[in-house]
Amino acid sequence: MGVHTGDSVTVAPQMTLPDEAYQELRDAAISVIRAVGVDTGGSNIQFARSRETGEVRVIEMNPRVSRSSALASKATGYPIAKVAARLAVGYTLDEIPNDLTGTTPASFEPTLDYVVVKFPRFAFEKFPGADRTLGTQMKSVGETMGIGRTFAEAYLKAFRSRELDAGAATPWQTLAEMPEDVHPFFQRELERIHAAIATIGDVESLVAGDWLRLKRLGLSDAQIATAAGTTETAVRQRRRDCGVRPAYRRVDSCAGEVEANSNYYYSTWGEADEAPPTGTKPRVVILGSGPNRIGQGIEFDYCCVHAVTTYRELGFEAVMVNCNPETVSTDYDTSDRLYFEPLDTESVLAICEREKPDGVVIQFGGQTPLKLARVIEDAGWKILGTPFDAVDLAEDRERFAGLLKAHGLRSPEWGIAATPDETVEIAERIGYPVLVRPSYVLGGRAMRVCYTAEEVREMPPFERILVDRFVEHAVEVDVDALCDGVDTYVAAVMQHVEEAGVHSGDSACVLPAPSLSFAQSQEIAHVVRVLGRALGVVGLLNVQLAVTGDGDVYILEANPRASRTVPFVSKATGLELVRAACRLALGARIAELGLPQERPPRQWSVKAAVLPFARFPGSDPVLGPEMRSTGEVMASAAELSTALDKAERAAGRRLPRSGSVFISIREPDHQQAVPIAATLVGLGFELYATEGTAATLAAAGIAVEPVRKLSEATDGEPTVVDLIRRGRCDLVINTPEGRDARSDGYAIREAALTRRVPCITTLSGAAAAVHAIASARAEQAVSLQDRIDAERRSA
Repeated sequence: MGVHTGDSVTVAPQMTLPDEAYQELRDAAISVIRAVGVDTGGSNIQFARSRETGEVRVIEMNPRVSRSSALASKATGYPIAKVAARLAVGYTLDEIPNDLTGTTPASFEPTLDYVVVKFPRFAFEKFPGADRTLGTQMKSVGETMGIGRTFAEAYLKAFRSRELDAGAATPWQTLAEMPEDVHPFFQRELERIHAAIATIGDVESLVAGDWLRLKRLGLSDAQIATAAGTTETAVRQRRRDCGVRPAYRRVDSCAGEVEANSNYYYSTWGEADEAPPTGTKPRVVILGSGPNRIGQGIEFDYCCVHAVTTYRELGFEAVMVNCNPETVSTDYDTSDRLYFEPLDTESVLAICEREKPDGVVIQFGGQTPLKLARVIEDAGWKILGTPFDAVDLAEDRERFAGLLKAHGLRSPEWGIAATPDETVEIAERIGYPVLVRPSYVLGGRAMRVCYTAEEVREMPPFERILVDRFVEHAVEVDVDALCDGVDTYVAAVMQHVEEAGVHSGDSACVLPAPSLSFAQSQEIAHVVRVLGRALGVVGLLNVQLAVTGDGDVYILEANPRASRTVPFVSKATGLELVRAACRLALGARIAELGLPQERPPRQWSVKAAVLPFARFPGSDPVLGPEMRSTGEVMASAAELSTALDKAERAAGRRLPRSGSVFISIREPDHQQAVPIAATLVGLGFELYATEGTAATLAAAGIAVEPVRKLSEATDGEPTVVDLIRRGRCDLVINTPEGRDARSDGYAIREAALTRRVPCITTLSGAAAAVHAIASARAEQAVSLQDRIDAERRSA
């Protein structure tokens, strides 16, 4: 009790209550629903039950579907929302068929002959300083689900599906870190796992019975290899030599009591296998993206679902592999077959062996499938679309730099180091500031912009450290393109609102790019075309570039896969990028796709990040190279200012139209803040500023009232933090200075966050916000379909 349900490990069916207690809760739930007056649809009720006395209390009741409904639907195969929708239009439960069985109605309550475990996925490493104590405020950013015939099997599947980053800060990071007050039943089950691991010695001595015992406990080949001090490949080969392979069972929602036609599978061991798939249709296996996390979220589920739809339309059977209960890709009716399994080497290779696909699709699931590409190719399965070597060429900085040099393309000067001294040496040769990060990162993990040798030395140790010259005061550009290995179609050139240095996932993004000249846009398109051909990309390509004030174009990185901007571009332009990429992967050429002529869209579209700082008190809400957003919103309008304003409102950051603004800018940028402040005064806002910023603004003839920082105030003297806490500030513009986590800037941003005052930490973001405040106006709402149709007719 006391931990939010979204942060709790959840087990279905319940495993620690006697039947009479279970029936008591079931009857209580029905009584609550009737007392509240729910006539139709779904409801969620949470109970507390004392282990000692059996006393029951109702915690809360939601007369609607809840976050638990998706989990329950995936766990049971019973589509709660789908049934609730039919009930809402007048059907009764006995009139709605069970899709999985085809023979029973929805009035039959689900019964499980397997166990499901849901595990939360945290990202505390993204929020240094945040309180990591779990409580009533939800802090997880995603979740995984495992299905097995035993609790231990399901638990370990969900546990390893989290795909934790190296150095991840998370509750229950290892099997040994069992939380306090876990029910004795679960303690005993986990102790069985530890005891089994302790018995593993030489894998050559294990016989079939030993393998079945270990595998039915849920231990993966990789875990066994670690315990035995050998390789996963050696373990897998020895297990297969002993004739031990997984069996696959259907999720049917009725515990096998009636015949079912389910296409929803999970693996187990030592049981009869369901009949393997048959038929003459060609087949593809599509790998999902695993649990939502910062850097890899629901945008990749969008891509996977569209890929499934496209391949089915093209005459293929589409087989989906994923372990995320929050996604549409794991709906039982999305694909021809769904395997709810971890996205690891063992599980994916076993599914490929069972399905015998004509190809495996890896470019729509983010980084997770890319990490499996080499072993899939080595096992003899064909990768559809961009080959693994092209992926490695883009990821390996030394190979990528050689490719750029060979084709006359520019990137910031860089170097790779193995020790802190080497890192400093490279940084001083390149010249500060530098961007320092571990090689092969996702979501900007552990990136930092460093201005001194001391800051470089503060970086945590990594095996390989990449040092790039940081291009200051540059416009960052995102490009999504389609390639067929030779020709490239540039689908969208987007501009980040924040300057280079803020992670692309945290920056607002504008389409078309407002700051680029026609010549710059043409040069960027040329660079992307050269890069697509040089890499040999077949399918989607994302390129990130920086354009300096002098007009120089630098390539920052290239991703030969679906990027997080693909759904945004598809919705903003009406181009079905995933559908096109699927056809290219099957051998089509760009010229055969019937794509419209390359041109920027006529409407403005803005993608804005949703930032979760309110959930992580103690963490400084400053944007930088490390991605921290957990979602995004999109808005379109005929004018850029209106689209920006709509996007900020949708993201929960409503910009004020009047009142007072506090401004505190780091000293090197004081002059750049003058036009922003002048515009605010012209719009009727009162200005407050810290002493240095106020002096610059006053010297420019702008009316401003100075206020003290916390570190400057004497006893009883009001400070800027007091100003914010008393509600006398409607907008905060505060650019960070220094890395002290407890600096004045931190206190200002924390006060704004607590008071829910919009807080902007970059000058470019502030300029965009002021433009939106000044110029946004109301527009008649138009559906996305109508807007795109109108634009196509006028093209």
